[in-house]
Order: sequence, then C-alpha cells, then structure tokens
Amino acid sequence: MTLFEQHRQRLLATEAPLAARMRPRTLDDFVGQDAIIGPGRLLRRAIEADQLSSLIFFGPPGTGKTTLAQIVANTTRAQFIPLNAVLAGVKDIREAIASAQEQRGMYGQRTILFVDEVHRFNKAQQDALLPWVENGTVILIGATTENPYFEVNKALVSRSRVFQLKPLTDDDLRQVVHQALADPDRGYGDRSVQLEPDALEHLINVANGDARAVLNALELGVETTSPNDQGILHITLAVAEESIQQRAVLYDKEGDAHFDIISAFIKSVRGSDPDAALYWLARMVYAGEDPRFIFRRLVILASEDVGLADPQAIAIVNACAQAFDRVGMPEGRYPLAQATLYLATAAKSNSIMGFFDALAAVEQEREAEVPNPLRDDSRDKHSFGHGAGYLYPHAYRDHWVAQQYLPSSLQGQVFYQPSDQGYEHQIQQQVARQREAQLAALVDSSDAPEVLTFSPADVSTDRWVQRSLSQQGQHLAQVRDRLFELACLQRHHVVIDLNGGSGLLTWEAVRQVPEGGVYVCVAQATDQQALEEQAAALPDLRRPMILPVAATNLGNWLAEHQPDLRGDRFLGRNALMTAADPEQVLRSLRDWLRPDGQLVFAESIPQQTQRLYALLDRFPDNLYSQVSIAEEAMYQSEDPRLTWTADTLRSLLQSTGYDAELTVTVTQTPLRITPALIQRWFSPGRDRPSYQDHLQRHLSPDQIAMVKTQVQRQLANRVVDWQGAIAYGVATPM
Repeated sequence: MTLFEQHRQRLLATEAPLAARMRPRTLDDFVGQDAIIGPGRLLRRAIEADQLSSLIFFGPPGTGKTTLAQIVANTTRAQFIPLNAVLAGVKDIREAIASAQEQRGMYGQRTILFVDEVHRFNKAQQDALLPWVENGTVILIGATTENPYFEVNKALVSRSRVFQLKPLTDDDLRQVVHQALADPDRGYGDRSVQLEPDALEHLINVANGDARAVLNALELGVETTSPNDQGILHITLAVAEESIQQRAVLYDKEGDAHFDIISAFIKSVRGSDPDAALYWLARMVYAGEDPRFIFRRLVILASEDVGLADPQAIAIVNACAQAFDRVGMPEGRYPLAQATLYLATAAKSNSIMGFFDALAAVEQEREAEVPNPLRDDSRDKHSFGHGAGYLYPHAYRDHWVAQQYLPSSLQGQVFYQPSDQGYEHQIQQQVARQREAQLAALVDSSDAPEVLTFSPADVSTDRWVQRSLSQQGQHLAQVRDRLFELACLQRHHVVIDLNGGSGLLTWEAVRQVPEGGVYVCVAQATDQQALEEQAAALPDLRRPMILPVAATNLGNWLAEHQPDLRGDRFLGRNALMTAADPEQVLRSLRDWLRPDGQLVFAESIPQQTQRLYALLDRFPDNLYSQVSIAEEAMYQSEDPRLTWTADTLRSLLQSTGYDAELTVTVTQTPLRITPALIQRWFSPGRDRPSYQDHLQRHLSPDQIAMVKTQVQRQLANRVVDWQGAIAYGVATPM
C-alpha cells in the first residue's frame, strides 16, 4: 500500500459519514442479531475460530450484513477481497480468482471473497463464481437484501449457509445511538451533545429498525445544530423531526418486501379484516407503490375470493379503478380505500376455482366428443343428425331441463361448488335442487319404465346412463316439490324419509326443518356411503341421521335402536306399493307417527304406465298382437306390485287405520331410450321379473329376439313421451 493510499484511507476514516465511522470492528461491538451471532452460536464460533465456509447474509438495509463481513476481514487470517456487485463484473471476478489461486499456491493462504449486493450479479456472473466456490478456491460471503432462494443461483445457495438478519429492535437502536454519542474518536464523545428522550424515541421510531438511518439522522441533527452559550448541542424533538421526517420503509417494487406486503394485503382482504387491509394498503401507498398495481390485484380478488357471493364486487372495484384514473393522486386514495373496504367486508366465495378443476380435467382426460344433441345443427343436421334430441330449456318449467351436457366420459363430474355466502347462497339452493333431481334420475329410474327396469346389471354404470333420460330429472323435481307442498313442514318437525337412496327428498327435508331432524332409511350400503359423503359437508347437527334399514323393517329397527323416536312426517316415493307386504308396512309405520303426524307419499301406478308395444310400428307375422297381449298380461298377473290401482291403495290405507286424501296425476315425461336401457329390458331379472321374463310366458325365444330387434331398430336413441300416473296422498292415523 502506498503512502498516498494510506493517506486517502485516513481521510475516509475521519471524513466518512457517521454510520460508516461507527461500523463495529469486533463481535463484541456488534449490536443486535443475537439469534445468529450471540455467544455460543455457530456463526460466532466460526468467525472466532477462523473456520468459515461460504455464507450468505440476507436481511433489510442497516441490519449489519456488511458490518459482519468487515468483522470477518478484521479477524480472519485469510486474504479478504471485497467486491460490490453493482460495480463489479466478470473481469473483477476473474482477477479475484487469480489472486486467490496465487495466494493459495504460493503461501497456502485461503481467500474470502465478499460480494455486497450479490443479487445484483446476473446469471452469467453468478455462474462464473460457482466452480471456484465449489472447489474451495474462494470462500464466498454474499450480502443481499433480497431473498437468496429467489435471486441467487440455486447452486450457490446450496453450497452456502444462509443467515437471515432481522431489523434491529428499539433497544438495539438506542445502544447504537449511545455508542455514537460516547465514542470520542469515531462519534461525538468529544462534544457535549444533549439528546432529549422524546427526540431519541422519534429517531428510533422513524428509523424502523435501520441502524444506518438512525445514525444518519443523528449526524444531521448534530451537524446542523449550533451549541448554546455553555457549548452544549441541544437536540430537541423539533430538531429530530427535521432530521428524519419520513419513516424508512423497506419496500423495493421488484423485491421481497413488495411481494410480501401485497401478499399480506390480499390475505387480509380475503380474511375479511378491514383494519389489517387498510394498514397494508397504507404501507404500500406510503412507500410509493403504483395504485394501478393494487387495483389490478383487487380486481382479481373480486373474482377469485368474492365471486358470486357478491356479484357486484367486481363492478364496484372496476368503477373505483376508473374513478382513480379520472382524479389521480392524492384524491385517488379515496376510491382505492373504498375498493379495499368493500372487498374486505364482502361475503367471500372461491367457487370460481371450479374452473381450474375443469381445466385439470381437460388436461388429464382424453379429449371427449361433444354429445350429439349439443352439436351445431345448422350444417349437417340432415346428414349426421347433429343436434337431434336437444331439449330447448325455455320450453320447460322454470326454463330448465335435465339433459346431457357433459361428455360421456365425464358424466357425474362436479366442478362448481357454490358456497352458502351472500348472494351465492341463493344459487346454492337452486343448483343443489337441480343436481339432486338429476342424481335421483341417475339412481332411480322407477318412475319412467318402472315395470320394465327391475334389476340393472351394473348399478354404478347405470346411474350415469340414466342421466341421459332427458326430462327425468325435472319430473322427479316436480314430484319432490309436490310432496313437500303436501307435507306442510314446520322448522321443528322430525321427518323420516322412507327410501332415501337417491337423496331426492332427504336434502330438501334438511333445508326445511333446520330445528328439527331428518332420518333416512337406506337399504343399500352403496347408497348409504353416497349419502354419508354428501352429508360430510354439513355441520354435525345438520346432517341427516342415516338408518341402515328398508322401510319394510323400519318398525322393528326403531323398536330396537330408537324406541322413543316418533315422526311428524313420513315421506316416501314408491316406498309402499313396491314392498312385498305393503299392508304390514303401513300398520308398522302408524305406530311410529306422532298423534298429529302424517304419512305423505307418491306412488307410481303400474296400471296406467306406458306400454312399450304402443311405441312401436306394427311388424309382420302377427307378432305385434302377441306382444301387446303379453305385455297387457303383465298388469293382470298375480304380482300385486303390478296390478294395483288408486282404488286398491285407498282401500288398503283405510283398512290399516288411516284417513287418506288421494289424488292421481297423469304424467307425460320425455324419455331417451338408450341402448343400455333396451339391454336392461331384455336381460333376465334378479329379484323381480324383467320385461323379457314376462314376455317368455307367452313368446318363444326366437320371437323375443325379433321383438328386441324391432325395439332396437325403431326406438334406440329416440326421445319418446312416456306416459304414467302418480298417486299422491296424505294419510293420517285414525
């Protein structure tokens, strides 16, 4: 080192800013960061033993990153080479590496390379360091105000110990100020400086954990204040306020603070905390964040986190953003705060995230064809039949009709899960009711071809096949609504659903008796599991109680497990006359009704159901007349489940001790006859005879095969009007 260089360093030491002069030289002088360099800590032991490995110091300005590096330089026996990434380039790195290799080769001395603001190095510069750090030519000490896991080469980070330095505490800053006032060589110990307590507290408060900021403010106050007659420099609160007028806010629009604070802001708004939201908003505005960036995030939040719970949210936020563009700053802070408060206090729903579930399905599923009814029929309707079978929703009740909208491979998939918040609660009710009606159509097709579909071969598959039964879902919804209209439920009623396999009546009952209770008879384990999974989303006290028993054995089950239970309403759809012994069921249920209780039911009447032969054109060999005779014989058989009429049911209710009001409604339901449905008709029955089984009593196997061929040729994939009749009744024990 030349004499001129020594003279220059002495001048810098005496004329440098107070913060630079007061930089600690030893670990004992270092203030704060006890968590990483306190007594017994790893970093302290490594510095004192001169056994450092590569290090990265990460923290906000003024917390001691560069100071720690200087302390290492003062205590180590290794060569210490400092670089500033703002000024240095690959050439400087190469020179440092060459010096390190020379020192290692000639003197066996290690080299510590300190890179201040290491995140300022670009990727190529950081890559240039990597092999020399890896082979031990240099020990890297990097200092950065940005998160090294994002801003520093991952390979460098993996070969270094990362230490995070925190902002200094108020006590740490007081100690820093007292050191500066007491040190006669580097600070103001040679002057009579009297710092008022409130002035000191102001400096500490506004410095915001930054030692450099508090020392710079102290220096400005001392250097601009004249001593009084006694030679005392009196630093008052007024002087302190002039010395540091604005809080040192850690905020870099491209750095961690930027992302951390906007994250805190968004999470506060999402969490419906208006106070925290305004605080983080103020932090950003105070630091000079672009309000348009904030508005952009608020517009996103209005859809992502508020969504349909408050559909007006996005309109209001957008209007506030437009108002800001019109008035600018500082008045633009009013619409900015208004948008923030509106979203923070709005009802929340993230149901829009269902779109990303659909997107994932598109990415993962094989591309499925558009269902034929949904295809464009303007070009090739006559050639390929595109669009055939589409049901125009506006032609139906409530402008809704259940039909196949999803590709076949995704039938039953649910993407949209409406919340129960705000306006979306109304949507939730509507969507839930429509889905329940559709689900019931999938689970139970007994209202359409109830006589012809006794035993599906594959229940799980057949449920989704039934989704394509067009108006079936709406028909079931009408049945449900009529039943609940007749039931006249009160909020405290106890309701027992006699056959809850599909959930058609269960969930409406749960909605209508919030202070009562809902019990559901479920005979099949698979149906029980499905209901339990659906009920899991409800609070424990709102869930229906699932009874693993069929309505036929309900009385015995209650006597054993719930002897004190009595129902205000028994609800059933096709729960009575399809039983093997409906008389026994009715007598048993009467004992478990309250004195003013009622049995409310809907029963499909087989005698008035659609005849399949009536849908067919006549075919040769006199087979058509034989089919009609065989099918009519089904409803004259000895099976009481096929032969009963409304008068039969009325008499049965009277004989079992009920006073009943009975009405019959004729129905006409559009039904798509799918190949799967035809296959079920012409398959052997299991528990009950199928359509084919009934035909076998009058026709030969060859004739039945010819009938099946005619049904497939004439009816497959057609939508027909399926005739039927339903007996609705309200029965009260006499």
